[in-house]
Amino acid sequence: MGFRFPAIRRASFNANQAASKSVQVPKGYVAVYVGENMRRFVIPISYLNQPSFQDLLSQAEEEFGYDHPMGGLTIPCSEDVFQQTTSRLNEQ
Repeated sequence: MGFRFPAIRRASFNANQAASKSVQVPKGYVAVYVGENMRRFVIPISYLNQPSFQDLLSQAEEEFGYDHPMGGLTIPCSEDVFQQTTSRLNEQ
């Protein structure tokens, strides 16, 4: 079971507009929004292949499909659960 990202429509993407609305994410990382307050976390893309993180991605797909309210990847769990999951991944 994997998580697939939808195709990006390059013609509609405006880099200047995107950069003005958000802080740049370093290469090799992805921004996700978590919890009730939609707190932004920047995580390594290597997390996306980990089984524990795949579970969170499956929850996101079930709840939001590919229509995420923040414009980025939204993980529908509490910040505590997210931080526990990512701290275990940091230990590996």
